[in-house]
Amino acid sequence: MNEADVLEHNRRAWDKLVDSGDRWTRPISESAIEKARAGEFAIVLTPTKPVPAEWFPPLSGTATLCLAAAGGQQAPLLAAAGADVTVLDNSPRQLDQDRYVAERDGLEMKFVQGEMADLSRFSDQSFDLIVHPCSNLFVANVIPVWNECYRVLRRGGVLMAGFTNPIRYVFDDERKENGNLEVRYSIPYSDLDHRHEPHIQSAIESGAPLEFGHTLEDQIGGQLAAGFLLTGFYEDRFPISDQDPLSRFLDTFIATRAIRIPDTRARRRATCG
Repeated sequence: MNEADVLEHNRRAWDKLVDSGDRWTRPISESAIEKARAGEFAIVLTPTKPVPAEWFPPLSGTATLCLAAAGGQQAPLLAAAGADVTVLDNSPRQLDQDRYVAERDGLEMKFVQGEMADLSRFSDQSFDLIVHPCSNLFVANVIPVWNECYRVLRRGGVLMAGFTNPIRYVFDDERKENGNLEVRYSIPYSDLDHRHEPHIQSAIESGAPLEFGHTLEDQIGGQLAAGFLLTGFYEDRFPISDQDPLSRFLDTFIATRAIRIPDTRARRRATCG
């Protein structure tokens, strides 16, 4: 299965999750939009913790890219709070959720179907803020995502990202959900490398998205290598339950805030040359 096949599979998978009412596909309420218009709102990059208020730049007229973040949740709230929002997502049905909220509540938003690692339709330094919740687990290579974020952000622009701690992927889901935290896999992890194992094959055949567990070197070091300066960090976990025994022991999601600094890579090359 090549990159295009993964993209198509995950597109269909998320379309299907919209139809089944998955948590991340349910549009925000009208009352939440009204509160956001008054400046009262909260969004998440990870399962439960809201993004700290101090992470946000002033939102009025701020060119904002909600990256792989459709579903009628974060993007409409930011638009209601005054941001100039573009939402990009691989799933047409997820984008439909944002269109629904925009039409229902009279919000101005732009909707783009595309992949998070290819922002070529946007010119350099197009945005002041990128909001990228936990979604890069659905791409095999996260480095192009960070590089593209750097390119399309203006100098001093803010990238707020959520992602999965790779420790989640050293256990297989079937055993983990039964409380058996036995190490099974190495990191980086790819569903494709284990797609013939019965539980993974069954999940793929049922239409579940393909997932990839990236190293922290790629997730955090990749942002630094792209030219970002990290200015915020927190961890999160699922609500503790029998379905996620890991959350009884540690946080397994990470959120970072980073700013785009001048192109230090080019300056280093010039100095070394």
